[in-house]
Amino acid sequence: MTTELFKNPICLEHIVPVGHPERPDRLRALEQLFEHENFQTLVTCEAKAASPDAVLLAHPEHHLKKVQNAVPETGIIKIDGETTMSPFSYEAALTAIGGAMKAVDDVFEQKTDNAFVATRPPGHHAERDTAMGFCLFNQVAIAARHAQQKHGAERVAIVDFDVHHGNGTQDIFYDDASVIYCSTHQMPLFPGTGAKGETGKGNITNAPLSANDGSDHFREAFKTRILPALEEAGADLILISAGFDAHHRDPLAQINLVADDFDWATGKIMDIAEKTANNRLVSVLEGGYDLLGLAESAGAHIYRLMRG
Repeated sequence: MTTELFKNPICLEHIVPVGHPERPDRLRALEQLFEHENFQTLVTCEAKAASPDAVLLAHPEHHLKKVQNAVPETGIIKIDGETTMSPFSYEAALTAIGGAMKAVDDVFEQKTDNAFVATRPPGHHAERDTAMGFCLFNQVAIAARHAQQKHGAERVAIVDFDVHHGNGTQDIFYDDASVIYCSTHQMPLFPGTGAKGETGKGNITNAPLSANDGSDHFREAFKTRILPALEEAGADLILISAGFDAHHRDPLAQINLVADDFDWATGKIMDIAEKTANNRLVSVLEGGYDLLGLAESAGAHIYRLMRG
């Protein structure tokens, strides 16, 4: 099984206020992880900035212009209470998009079986015309549209196991049955969406968890809701919004997973990718704010991608 790793040091230059959880050290923690012998066969690729036009695959032009016009010359500006921009944030966000799009290209062109995109800022909270929740643009949504437009994918599935519901991804595809969105997340918790009754055109499957549910409830939600919906979708490509903030060490939630849970979930998703999508699977980093928890969980996830 061949796995590509997309990264670029520009993503370290998305500077946030002191004490902000979505900080550059998250990527540094992953860099240390990749030095381990388990990851020596990862094929490292440079994520390159997408054209601004790529943003328009999932967002209207006025949202793109709003973000462009907000870029500060110096310092840090707030878009909302927790979402900020610094001088290189826009370039970092375009690079995150470019990495996800190139990963999609490579799995369709059979250059790799799967890929992990280790970039920031994250994206799954970015709605069609709203930046929020640390996110400027929704790179997973853009990657899904790219797969449809460039590679003719009839159906794309997105699995989101970030502990926070991907309201942005759900918002973008709520009325589009060609993209399947499946999410496990803690409720009640930011952003307040993700109830079981939010089903779109039948393409949305939410499996909310309660605080302190832990591994058993997480796996049961996968077995009974996420995996059946994913298998039924028969998607040509599976994308993962890979947030690792459901780990028990994470300060922003209380689902209390361990690294083996991410290994298990990844393996189950890969099984379906093998059946329906010729192994085409692209995983994009979202949350995960305790550095040790992030490294443990992402390590288990990526190592499973590599092992098959």
